[in-house]
Amino acid sequence: MEKQNLPNATAVLVLGICSVVLGCFFVGIICGIIGIVLSMPGRKLYRQDPTVYEGWGSLNAGFIMSIVGVCLWGLVYLYYIIIVGSIASLYSGLH
Repeated sequence: MEKQNLPNATAVLVLGICSVVLGCFFVGIICGIIGIVLSMPGRKLYRQDPTVYEGWGSLNAGFIMSIVGVCLWGLVYLYYIIIVGSIASLYSGLH
């Protein structure tokens, strides 16, 4: 019996890479969230019967990179909030 490819494995990998590379921009979180959502059906299929499917490495790597990209975007967003808050408090103290 020939193994089937997991659905969206390549798309999830590409979205995960884009999520990490573009993590500092708003596009990074969009790619990350889409990558996480697209990986769920494939992960469920592979857990049911791993002997039937191939492409688990691509799917899992894309899933992990999507999570890293979303976390990276969250850290950058937190950094921007801290910087804007400190600049705003600096200017409010001068007047």
